[in-house]
Amino acid sequence: MVLKTRDRLIEVARQLFARKGIENTTMNDIASASDKGRRTIYTYFKNKRDIFNAVIEQETDKLMETLRMILDKPISPAEKLSMYIECRFETMREIVSRNGSLKAGFFRDVRKVDRARKLVSQKEIEILSCILREGVDKGQFAVSRVHQTAVVIVHAIHGLDVPYIRDNLAEHGMDKSQVMQDLSDIILNGIRRR
Repeated sequence: MVLKTRDRLIEVARQLFARKGIENTTMNDIASASDKGRRTIYTYFKNKRDIFNAVIEQETDKLMETLRMILDKPISPAEKLSMYIECRFETMREIVSRNGSLKAGFFRDVRKVDRARKLVSQKEIEILSCILREGVDKGQFAVSRVHQTAVVIVHAIHGLDVPYIRDNLAEHGMDKSQVMQDLSDIILNGIRRR
């Protein structure tokens, strides 16, 4: 019951944030839309920022679930890396798109982007490290510092999030599938054992 109530409050807040924006959504709005009292909300969350962080965490958990499934696939580490890049970009695009007006405010506030990334970065680095380690163990990747290489790749991917989601790369004659392919090629050509 406790988890259901908390999850319900998070989902209601996500929908309100998406429709009205974070700044225009009040704790009363969340209480009213969830058919709960404000006291119930404050049992689970200290403030609106706490609810926002829970929304972001829930959304990033969906991303991590998708990315973790790649680890178990019976494909080569190079294919896993390419699939990781594609799934990551597309899942992030879906998350941002699903959250409507939330995305406008989200992209304007660099601190919010950084907080959201901190929630997910370490998990992404761990997953990517597993893929890289597998490639090294199978003699397919020449990576001497797996963790550090994963950190660099994750942050490079993060740098492309906004241009990819906003489709800003189209002005350079690049469609989304080509961006993913080019990034995969750059990374794989840099780490593949020759």
